Amino acid sequence: MINPEIKGKAIIVPEDPVEFARKFFLEVARTAIDETGMFTVALSGGSTPKALYKALKECKDVIDWSKVLIFFSDERTVGPEDADSNYHMAMTSGFKALAVPQNQIFRMKGEVDAKKGALEYESKVKEHVRNESFDLILLGMGDDGHTASLFPGTKALTEIKRLVVENAVPQKETTRITFTYPLLRKAKNIMFLAVGEAKAEMVKKVLNDKKHQYPAGEVTSDHSKVLWILDKGSSKNL
Repeated sequence: MINPEIKGKAIIVPEDPVEFARKFFLEVARTAIDETGMFTVALSGGSTPKALYKALKECKDVIDWSKVLIFFSDERTVGPEDADSNYHMAMTSGFKALAVPQNQIFRMKGEVDAKKGALEYESKVKEHVRNESFDLILLGMGDDGHTASLFPGTKALTEIKRLVVENAVPQKETTRITFTYPLLRKAKNIMFLAVGEAKAEMVKKVLNDKKHQYPAGEVTSDHSKVLWILDKGSSKNL
């Protein structure tokens, strides 16, 4: 079931959102590897992506994982073994079991000064991602409409040049490292995964936001539509 396009975003409500996301991930990966020899992907944190990473764990022989470069769209200011680390979650949920060379997994260093970590990560993106254009960026959406670590009212929302920045998030009493809109908008494919009735009201607000209040709604792509994968619960108010 595909809903009408909303603001340049393709909305799909499959029977099994995680399975659909898994197939989409693998399809984009195969295409990128066939066309360029490598697949560049940026992962996100959150409970719903975790289910996707567990599903991908069973796909050891579906694509050539040695040709995959893994990045992260944001990170908390914690170390790689911390339970709150997006890197830690992705690795323990599934990616540790896949044959991605360790030197092709680029984690954000949340344990160092955030400004330094952001600058270092931006350099890695420029070095390893052709034209700074990821083949696929996975994103989620928070209860306040944030995505990556682009929170409502924070400074990173106004960044127009930098690709990765440190972002003070007063509502969380912390600072995080995050991709910016300029980098997100260069992606060849962007996939939001939002499921459950608890997301329904915010999904409606984000996808119909005309006042530019919600960061997730401001994520667009210069190359294609942004794909939103929902379920019956999260889409019930559309």
